[in-house]
Amino acid sequence: MTDEEIMLKVSEGDLDQLRILFDRYHLRIYNFFQKMVRNQAVSEDLTQDVFAKVIRYKSSYKHGNFASWIFTIARNIFSTYYQKQKKERSQLINDDLTSSNEVLITESNEEELSHLQRALLKLSNSDRELIVMHRFQEIKYEQIAEIMGSSEGAVKVKVHRALKKLKEIYFQTI
Repeated sequence: MTDEEIMLKVSEGDLDQLRILFDRYHLRIYNFFQKMVRNQAVSEDLTQDVFAKVIRYKSSYKHGNFASWIFTIARNIFSTYYQKQKKERSQLINDDLTSSNEVLITESNEEELSHLQRALLKLSNSDRELIVMHRFQEIKYEQIAEIMGSSEGAVKVKVHRALKKLKEIYFQTI
């Protein structure tokens, strides 16, 4: 069954089906938050909030792309969290390399990743969010556009500009 078919059953009250969607999406949602907030406990809490909202707003799901719908919820939860934590901006973002693409970290590799993290922290929240969704979460431009309420072309331009800014920051501070 597709995610959309499962979510339709959930929206009709079959909450047991949510377990399937949880299994398919909890790690992706967790990794999204982990890259954005750099705090395991907060990432776990925010991931839990996403699925609580899925249950709470299950009747608002209307046959759309489920991945876009759930990442829109995640993005909104992050936005709320971020607004509450503005003063602690320096603690945001973490690179969870143990997601689906496991990477062996050498000392020089670790130093480069640390440098990339610092460069990512210097980006605006919206630019960092675009890079995390596209490059780390491997969400397609079309889905990001749906999540952000924008056109695919506009998202491509924004991602390109955000990557350009990241590149400039990264090489300025080497």
